[in-house]
Amino acid sequence: MDEIEKIKSELVKKATGFKFGGFKPTNSISESWIGRVYLYLENEEIPLDNQGRQMFPLFQIYLKNLPFIPEILKETELITAFISQDFPMDLNKNGNNWILREYSDISQIVIKDLKNENSYIKPFPLSHHLIEKDYPVWEDQEISEDITDRINEMEDSGIIESYYDVVENHYEHKIGGYAAYCQSGINFGEDYEFVIQIASDEKAHLNIVDSGKFYFAKNRKTGEWLYYIDFY
Repeated sequence: MDEIEKIKSELVKKATGFKFGGFKPTNSISESWIGRVYLYLENEEIPLDNQGRQMFPLFQIYLKNLPFIPEILKETELITAFISQDFPMDLNKNGNNWILREYSDISQIVIKDLKNENSYIKPFPLSHHLIEKDYPVWEDQEISEDITDRINEMEDSGIIESYYDVVENHYEHKIGGYAAYCQSGINFGEDYEFVIQIASDEKAHLNIVDSGKFYFAKNRKTGEWLYYIDFY
């Protein structure tokens, strides 16, 4: 194995990517959506933001039929998320103008046709596909100093022109893999792992400031979630 392939093998991760439809939605408990959430516990509604306004349904993801699930979500069956129209512009804990709900048991989940009529996000059902090889962007802090030095040496010696000539990044909606940051990336903190990426999406009328993305990370020990945003 040459040095390039060795580095790629050290970095590579799998993920599940999402794209719009190609199928007739059934509105069942096993469907994933962007811009719509219809799966709730009996006592749950669309949450309110810090100003007391209904949030926008952002996504629901049913995990058990996905081709890849990160280990940190192995006990999770369903995730739903909501975002305020005044979404946070920095690293934030769950509950501060965004809400992510995670369910390990969906036996008590019911279908509710709840909508926020003020939401500009156009709802679409999502189909899924396996991403066999996902790699970090160059600015990702998950790339170790050792790997950074080895890549720089190969660029300096002319073995490769650029890191991006030998890796592939995935910028779509996805679970797992790496966050495809627009800017320099972030360290979510000790025991946190990047899990979900929601990208700007013209079809869904979702432009995150300037072609940006929402990122969600989960703590391996506490189960707490963090939110981050970046854009061009």
